[in-house]
This record gives sequence, structure tokens and C-alpha cells, in this order.
Amino acid sequence: MSGFPCEWQPRFDAVRRTLAERTGAPGFAAVSLTDRVTGATWTTGDVDRPGWTASTIKLAIATDLRERGGLTAADRSDMDAMLHSSDNSATDRLWKRHGGDEMLARFRDRYGMRTVEFQPGFTTSTYWGYVKCSTADLAAMTRYVLEKTSPADRAYLTAAMRGVAGNQQWGVWSAGPQQRPGTKNGWSQERDSWGEHWVTASVGFAGPGERYVVAVTDQQAAPGSLEGGVHTVSDVVAQLFDRPVPAPVTMPEPD
Repeated sequence: MSGFPCEWQPRFDAVRRTLAERTGAPGFAAVSLTDRVTGATWTTGDVDRPGWTASTIKLAIATDLRERGGLTAADRSDMDAMLHSSDNSATDRLWKRHGGDEMLARFRDRYGMRTVEFQPGFTTSTYWGYVKCSTADLAAMTRYVLEKTSPADRAYLTAAMRGVAGNQQWGVWSAGPQQRPGTKNGWSQERDSWGEHWVTASVGFAGPGERYVVAVTDQQAAPGSLEGGVHTVSDVVAQLFDRPVPAPVTMPEPD
């Protein structure tokens, strides 16, 4: 049993159908939903299987830098850009200035991101863009932001996630304006044993008092498409919050 009221069960069934129709081997998709008021969690798919984080890892980077303190005006400007429009150049500068390689140990130890790790085989293997973690890790990170950061850090991060640019208005955003969602999305084209394929992921919160923590990842099989991934993760969230599908989205530009 999920621990959610009966009215949620048709929504969960709809999500399962959506993923069954759109996910093909060797790709996989997973969803985690937690009600922070009751403590109930519902999942589908292999939420413990690591997949490419794309830009969702930027929320962990921002949280770590906020907690460590000592940020300059340039740092704060880059963090705003990183969270608002998922600016990669701003993220690169923050990573280089603040010892990015050491961050992942803190992500594991403090944020509960148990599977997060750099991926070998790249020219610079300890770059923020070469990271995998599980859907459960993304959910744990978001719960940390909402429950364990200082009031000032929490206020900044939640406001930033609610105020994202158009290129992130999909995924958890599809919970609908009445749920006051906040999101950090990721999209990238990756190459590994599957070949070249698209990754789309969305993590964030929705509901009064940021009640629900939502994480959705779609590690597509080749060839796939960015549009297909964005619609998959957005429709899943829309179904969870009883919104019409296909969910309206603003498509991001391919990286």
C-alpha cells in the first residue's frame, strides 16, 4: 500500500500506464512522490537505479554553497543564473571556484544521495556534468532542502525554484499554478553503453507548504528525443496532481 488516500490510486495507475507506453529497454524511468505531512511515499520504476543527473545536480551544488557560506557577489549572481535558467557557464565557474570535486562526499553524507558518483571514462572525470545518481537520491536531496537547511537558505532555494525561467517550465512545474510548484530540471544527450540517448529529469515540490516532494527521471533508450522526454516527465506530474494531459510545456533548447 502507498499510504495515500484512495483518490490517488487512479492517478498512480495512469502514471504506470504512461511509463509503460513510453519507456523502452534499455531505457528506464522512475517516479518518487512523498507527502511530507503524512510521511507516505509512492514510487514506481527502479528509483534506486543510478542514471545521469543532467542539471538536477545543480540544486545540490547550490545547497552546498549556500551552507558553506563566504559567497561573493559574483558567486551569488552565478547561483541565481544556475537555478533560474540552468546556466552551464555559471555552474562551471562555481564548480571551479569552490572545489567541486569534494562536493559529492557531502552530497552523500549530508543530503542522503547514496548512489551519487562521478562517471569514469571522460577527459575530466570529476566534472559536475559527468555524474549519476538515483531518483531516490534526488528526492532525498529535495527533502533536505525543505527540512534541514536554515530558514534563510530554504527561503532562497524555494523562491529560486518557484521563479525559474521558461526553459524549466515543465516537469514538476506541470503540477499546476494552484500547487505553487518549484522545480530544478535537467536535460542532456549522453553517450554510454546504450549509445547516444536523451536524459530528462525533474525534481522539486508542490502543494501548500511544499507538502509534496516529486522526483521523475527518464533515461531514454536511443534514439529517443528531447521533446519525448520532456512530455513524459511533465505528463507524469500532471497525472499525479490530476491535471489534463498532455501537459502544456515550454520546451528547452538542446544543450
